[in-house]
Amino acid sequence: MKYIFKIVVIALGLTFTSCGKTFLEKYDPTQLNAGNFYKTEKQMEQAVNGIYSQMQDLVRIQWIYTEYISDNTTLHFNIGDRGQGPDLEAIEYWQINSSTNRITQWYNLLYTGLGNINTILSKLPGAEMTDAARSNFEGQLKFFRAFYYFQLVQGFGDVIIVTEPINSPAAAYTFSRSPAADVYKLIESDLTFAVSSLPVPSAIGASDIGRISKGAALSLLGKVYLTQKKYTDAVTSLKQVITLGYSLMANYADVFDPAKKNNAESVFEVQFQADSEIGEWSGFLDTFYPRESYGAVIKFSNANGGGWNIPTLDIIGAYETGDLRKAVSLKEGYTNLQGVWVAVPFVSKYYHPDSYTIKGRQGDNWPVIRYADVLLMLSEAINEQSGPTGEALGYLNQIRVRAGLKALDGLGKDLFHTAVLHERRIELAFENDRWYQLKRTMSSTELASFLNANGDFERAHPSTDRGGIPFSAGDYKFESYEALFPIPANEILINKALTQNQGYN
Repeated sequence: MKYIFKIVVIALGLTFTSCGKTFLEKYDPTQLNAGNFYKTEKQMEQAVNGIYSQMQDLVRIQWIYTEYISDNTTLHFNIGDRGQGPDLEAIEYWQINSSTNRITQWYNLLYTGLGNINTILSKLPGAEMTDAARSNFEGQLKFFRAFYYFQLVQGFGDVIIVTEPINSPAAAYTFSRSPAADVYKLIESDLTFAVSSLPVPSAIGASDIGRISKGAALSLLGKVYLTQKKYTDAVTSLKQVITLGYSLMANYADVFDPAKKNNAESVFEVQFQADSEIGEWSGFLDTFYPRESYGAVIKFSNANGGGWNIPTLDIIGAYETGDLRKAVSLKEGYTNLQGVWVAVPFVSKYYHPDSYTIKGRQGDNWPVIRYADVLLMLSEAINEQSGPTGEALGYLNQIRVRAGLKALDGLGKDLFHTAVLHERRIELAFENDRWYQLKRTMSSTELASFLNANGDFERAHPSTDRGGIPFSAGDYKFESYEALFPIPANEILINKALTQNQGYN
């Protein structure tokens, strides 16, 4: 089985391409460069593989902007090192401004990825390959472009739309932000093309496991429609997914087992490889484990966790009695090497210490879209469109029954809405979904009220010990405008055509 890993492709990391070429310019045929690459189907496959590798970089930090920023996770407070105060802690405590480095990092990562995607798309027409292969590559690339823009529009609102390579730095500094509605039109257009050009899951051979399928494109399109409250369109897209052969794994733990990657429930997951010699491991998962655990959690002597993305007391308390997912998804603490219980919780959904042998080189894949997500979206969309029909209830109860919980019945529309959103929080906990769920189901005013109440709880009942250090006056104080991230200050400094989101300087 061949997984899709990093391929070094000439010019893949460049946002700008060269311009002003003349007939006198020559390319050395013995050296790879943008002039003699992108010519064959094999080279295009390598270039597209490079886009898959970018997803590894994305999920390594996406938790910061989706789980950690929400009521799901927090930090293991570091009394002795306050260096992360203006950076990672700023995001947890809602002390974000236009100079917060982690916001700039996220913005730049997404646009760098888009630049690479647009470059490869521009080279597709001139490459020697069959029309079927060209259409397939284009579908994969447009899926990723839609995915990246979906992250941008949810995070920043109105954003710059770029669909062609930028040929000079000067040109890059003239773009202005397009309305979010136009960004969604591009996303829908790209995903519609991807749906029409990509194969069904069963047609993807063993050598191409991990590639985008029609099912992934339909699922993401359904999520895009649901986010915009286009419920009829969401139902139409998502119902097509359930005909494509996916199914729930019988055991929730098996969904995340590294020995059962790309299973029947997987619609799209980012591929990683344990003990890799070329950087393909998912070692960033050590970030999620408690500080000062010194080999008690991570299996190597004196190995320490990062203390980030720690489950909150709020989500720990949200699990129903008997929910089998709780023991899989999180641990409420650990026994240290001295035999003492330490009440610092951690995410255990990706905790498989026997699946790798080299320190820091785990091979857990990252779930981006699962069939359970599709069923929950479909259940929610049907309820919003038609009320709690038997069909909607059936999709929801598939998830609950697998979790060892009683099936629900007799709910009105509002109670069903509450139930399906609760189920979504628990089922997809720590999978980079929670912040987007809160944003799409609440107005900015409702979101502010919700997060401030959650902040009050966290201040009164900290999820990890703070060593007597009090919260600052501004911690967990959320304003409605913070539903959108600020455009990074340096982007506005170099591009006078850009404007800032309301509320930020």
